[in-house]
Amino acid sequence: MTEPKLKPAPLAYQNQPFLNSPEGRILRLLSEYSEPLARFRREQIQDTVVFFGSARVQSRSSAEKNLDGIRDNGDKVAASQQASDMKRAEAAVDMARYYEDARRLAYLLTTWSAHIPARRHRFVVTTGGGPGIMEAANLGAHEAGGKTIGLNINLPFEQFPNPYITPSLNFEFHYFFMRKFWFAYLAKGLVIFPGGFGTLDELFEILTLAQTEKLAKKIVVVIYGSEYWKKIINFQAMVDVGVIAPQDLELFKISDSPEESFEFLKEGLTRYHLGTPQPKRGGDTAIPEIAKTRP
Repeated sequence: MTEPKLKPAPLAYQNQPFLNSPEGRILRLLSEYSEPLARFRREQIQDTVVFFGSARVQSRSSAEKNLDGIRDNGDKVAASQQASDMKRAEAAVDMARYYEDARRLAYLLTTWSAHIPARRHRFVVTTGGGPGIMEAANLGAHEAGGKTIGLNINLPFEQFPNPYITPSLNFEFHYFFMRKFWFAYLAKGLVIFPGGFGTLDELFEILTLAQTEKLAKKIVVVIYGSEYWKKIINFQAMVDVGVIAPQDLELFKISDSPEESFEFLKEGLTRYHLGTPQPKRGGDTAIPEIAKTRP
């Protein structure tokens, strides 16, 4: 009697239950490193300028349309509710200037970088890939005809890819720290627009890395919107009580116009990354790791 043959077991890397298990976590982590790396190489991305900011900031047209809708519905809701809705809608119209400024700055930066003679794409506008300020920056770069990157994260609210990301550079992450790695790894510039907890987290992480010299390159940092940030963070008070050094205030520039921010970024990016290569500590030439790989 012929013995029945066993069905071959699935290969480990094709075993979906294993890949989704706690034991498969290391492979999922490696995938969030290796797959983006392969795509960045394929798309010839050398470095980036990252835009951070609130996902809740609307474009001016959307904010004004919402405000008009609340005014039109004034007779259908209670007076107290109407006042509350109006206050939030008016604040949204005021905050919309940051959406338009992010869009303009990304446009200026992408237009300039397109004319840099290089084998790979330089200073590509990168965001968290979602709505708000992220959408505005991706839109500005898209309007300038450049590639633009979205490093999205799987969240239960707010976060979904905006339509202005270059499709081949649209990423989705599960792990926050792997997403943060890719924000920092290729970045040569950082622009921080008004935002909430996530924006503050991203700002202080990059400033800490720069302050403690854990970055192998100079990152040019712009904090955009002095009116907002002076209400949120008192940097001078941190100096006054001795928790940061006076020279730490030189790690960034506070700016209030797209044109001023662009000139600061262009000057810094040119000085540190388009001129003579800057030496690392120890004497090595500061060439981005991704640029060392074979095409």
